[in-house]
Amino acid sequence: MSTVFNNLQGDLRLNETLAKHTSWRTGGKVKRFYRPENVKDLAIFLAQLPENEPLLWLGLGSNVLIRDGGFAGTVISTSGTLQQLAIDGQTMTAEVGVYCAKLAKQAAKAGLTGTAFLAGIPGTLGGALAMNAGAHNSETWSVVRDVTTIDRHGVIRNRHPEDFEISYRHVALPANEWFVAATLSLAEGSAEHEVEEIKTLLKRRNVSQPTNQPCAGSVFRNPEGDFAGRLIELCGLKGLKIGGASVSEKHANFIVNDAAATSADIEALIGLVQQKVEQMQGVKLVTEVHILGEVE
Repeated sequence: MSTVFNNLQGDLRLNETLAKHTSWRTGGKVKRFYRPENVKDLAIFLAQLPENEPLLWLGLGSNVLIRDGGFAGTVISTSGTLQQLAIDGQTMTAEVGVYCAKLAKQAAKAGLTGTAFLAGIPGTLGGALAMNAGAHNSETWSVVRDVTTIDRHGVIRNRHPEDFEISYRHVALPANEWFVAATLSLAEGSAEHEVEEIKTLLKRRNVSQPTNQPCAGSVFRNPEGDFAGRLIELCGLKGLKIGGASVSEKHANFIVNDAAATSADIEALIGLVQQKVEQMQGVKLVTEVHILGEVE
């Protein structure tokens, strides 16, 4: 029996193809896809979902590989919504749909430091919070004062960093809670300096990463004291292909969709890279991207 939802303001779609919502441009269909109008609307929607409904949250769809068989549940999309952002002195409050690049640029214009590294993160604040995204020796949770979460019954809570287990590219949330907003504590600085810093970081990113091709960001976590891209390149794997997926010639820790790749192509290539690096360098690479969904 299908679920009937009442009093919704957002966009509800059935059997939505997720390839349209992921940065790799791959992925099968999802039973329900919902883009809420605001946090209150999101709470109303969640409260009406079946108790055991699997949930997946997507921002810009980076850092995730959804298999070709799709996702047997509901996707909550924050792309293009939940984008409120406010600055009060050295405090910034933002909802999880705010793009990381926008957040960094707004902070810079206000003369606040601590978020410039986010300018090069290809996702939303929600994704950055969920994985403790970082770059250039900085991490998201280093500037988080507190967060707002929502559970699958629509109950909203305020939480603090000590409520979570936070480590390199990993944040353990309480069961069945998800981020909807965060308050960041930043430091005063020079707006001119911060804006120039962001321009420099973005220029460096465009030179060193395949920003003009469908990809999902870094595929593997950096091993302690080393770089995944360096190890992959040492193995001569740049340009390695399976189907329409290939290891980027620009940066070896990126896999690009350069010829109508399927998720199966990308997942197989991830596995092959892991196998070869372990054989040749003795290092077992751990994926940074999250792989989920059903095999077709």
